[in-house]
Amino acid sequence: MNFKEFNSLTDLFFYKAEKENPNTAFLEWLNPKNNKKYTWGETSTSIQKLAKVLKNNIVEGDRCLLVSENRPEWLISDLAIMLAGGITVPAYTTYTEKDYKYLIEDCQPSVIIVSNDEIHDKLKNIIQEKIFIKKIITFDELKNTKQKEKYLKLDFIINNQLNSSEKIKNKNLKRNSPACIIYTSGTAGNPKGVILSHGGILNNLEGAQEILKPIIDKKPIFLTWLPLSHSYEHTVQFVQIAVSAKVFYAEKIEKLLENISHAKPTIMTAVPRFYQNLYNKININMKKATGLKAKLIKITINLGKKKLLGEKMSLSEKFMNSVVNVLVRKKVKKQFGGNLKAFVSGGGALDKEIGEFLNSIGLPTLQGYGLTETSPVVSCNPIHKIRVETVGPPFRGNEVKIAEDGEILVKGENVMLGYWNKKEDTAKILKNGWLYTGDIGEIDSQDGYLKITDRKKDIIVSSGGDNISPAKIENQLTNSLAIEQSMVYGEGKNYLVALIVPAKEFKDKKEEIKEAVKEINKNLSLVEKIKNFSLLDENFSIENGLLTPTMKIKRNKITQKYKNILENFYKK
Repeated sequence: MNFKEFNSLTDLFFYKAEKENPNTAFLEWLNPKNNKKYTWGETSTSIQKLAKVLKNNIVEGDRCLLVSENRPEWLISDLAIMLAGGITVPAYTTYTEKDYKYLIEDCQPSVIIVSNDEIHDKLKNIIQEKIFIKKIITFDELKNTKQKEKYLKLDFIINNQLNSSEKIKNKNLKRNSPACIIYTSGTAGNPKGVILSHGGILNNLEGAQEILKPIIDKKPIFLTWLPLSHSYEHTVQFVQIAVSAKVFYAEKIEKLLENISHAKPTIMTAVPRFYQNLYNKININMKKATGLKAKLIKITINLGKKKLLGEKMSLSEKFMNSVVNVLVRKKVKKQFGGNLKAFVSGGGALDKEIGEFLNSIGLPTLQGYGLTETSPVVSCNPIHKIRVETVGPPFRGNEVKIAEDGEILVKGENVMLGYWNKKEDTAKILKNGWLYTGDIGEIDSQDGYLKITDRKKDIIVSSGGDNISPAKIENQLTNSLAIEQSMVYGEGKNYLVALIVPAKEFKDKKEEIKEAVKEINKNLSLVEKIKNFSLLDENFSIENGLLTPTMKIKRNKITQKYKNILENFYKK
């Protein structure tokens, strides 16, 4: 498919919808209490009907706030907003009332689309006081709503008749038209609204098509569970449209394994935290194995790594590898529905050890790299040549170079239009068409693969002037079965310390955690070693404000909260 032929994401959808059988299943929510299903035809008609209502309440360029868990109506609303000439502003369901207030005051939406009572309760006070909000569209029935004339239920809109003459064809949309404003998670300070264009996301789909071509033979199945308000999953939904996928929406994170078993996905996209948890769970189970089973697991991992690294195998090793394919890898895949062709990891750095392990046991894991500001993907490993220590070659359509100080710079149609209402911040990050990513990296001179070595602003500079990567050390700490989460500290200090959240089974086992840290220190240079640590009773979570919605730690917030503990390490 030539994505350059499309002016907008709505053009792409309706092009695909016309080619599909209208009765073919497309979207399904795996929620037993609300098992919504939509065919291609129903999705297309629902988008048109909602767009008609939205067009009566917005003018071209108006913002529409969309707050919902992942479900079919999310995609319908997103495309309807665009078709009506609006700009989608997705927001996380985990936000507090204060977070929503900031977003609403910043982007001033004319319409708010909200899924249920729980989310609406955090929005209703703001809705009542903001006169620029003209209409609230809801997916579920809401209780205790004031200003009832402002509210409209999506089911009511969809059940109305639509004449063919009423169908909207928005010819004003161009590739450089804003499609959405996605607010960054904000590891420090307030989030910034990243304006992404239709062309930027379409450009991203070109690279995705190349990655998926060797993986997909028939119509693929996707299981969507990463929040659609995240730029990564937001773009993935257009990949799903482009490849005519059947899309299942997970009921909730707690039911993910159950949902995987039902959906039997071909591809799953997730952030590194998911793979880290998966690695730990599989490792725990494998360590319980004894005798022949334990030997087979060891052989599977060793031969899997050999194949991954492109090392030559003897005839006996090739034979043994085909044996463990059946006895071990096939069983591992079965736990994920049996059809899984690839995991795709993005939204943060995937630890090399985890990448090697998953690929070796039969779960091909493609690490990619991107930012919200790049629509979001910059590069990704292809399945035929996975190099787990890298994030693969840059996608076609965007140019990547390394600045003198090692910073990764990106140029292309996929780069954002700018930050909403923030000209100064835009000017700091966008210079002469180049996006300054804030990440440090290098490009392999042989095959052009990109490798991320650090995050510019997360580098710890010791009192001796050493540049230290906290992420590298934290990854090694959390790879230990004893450690759930960690944060390394030591800016301007003469040694490093850590805050550690122990795994449940190790809550009262400080000596065992001390041993785990001691083992990890053996693999670290002198300046990287952890001299002391403190165990925390409370996890870093979205609810307590110490994790972003994409599971990244908020260093500034954690440092602020535990400042006394951290500084006391240096008073001894």
